[in-house]
Amino acid sequence: MKIWVDADACPVVIKEILFKAATRTGVLVSLVANQYIKTPPSPNIKFIQVGAGFDVADNEIVKRLDAGDLVITSDIPLADEAIEKGAYALSSRGELYTKANIKARLNMRDFMESLRSSGVDTGGQATLNNNDRKAFADQLDKLLTKYV
Repeated sequence: MKIWVDADACPVVIKEILFKAATRTGVLVSLVANQYIKTPPSPNIKFIQVGAGFDVADNEIVKRLDAGDLVITSDIPLADEAIEKGAYALSSRGELYTKANIKARLNMRDFMESLRSSGVDTGGQATLNNNDRKAFADQLDKLLTKYV
């Protein structure tokens, strides 16, 4: 298993958890982003900078990932593509996207997007909190224990 991180919007605290996991388990963590992201020196941590543009980083992740890899993203369409390729997808809040729940998440995303485009203020996501961090770390640990 390799871990691919949609790194432009990934919270720093989640990256730190991933860096520790790479060191602890030896799993390869690749951060993909449009902008430079500083990473600790490690043979298990890689940064891939892609050009600017809509979904450029997402497309690079999909192109490189293999079945059984893990994608860290809160981007529902990217999670869907990863699952279609046989990969796992985990949000920075610890939600594991699966074949059983991804279509409902896509439908909800599209519904909320249509509300926003018609002028409805749907608010935003709450700030990442300690429960979210713990949920992410726990879910990551389960996946790594099972597949690495």
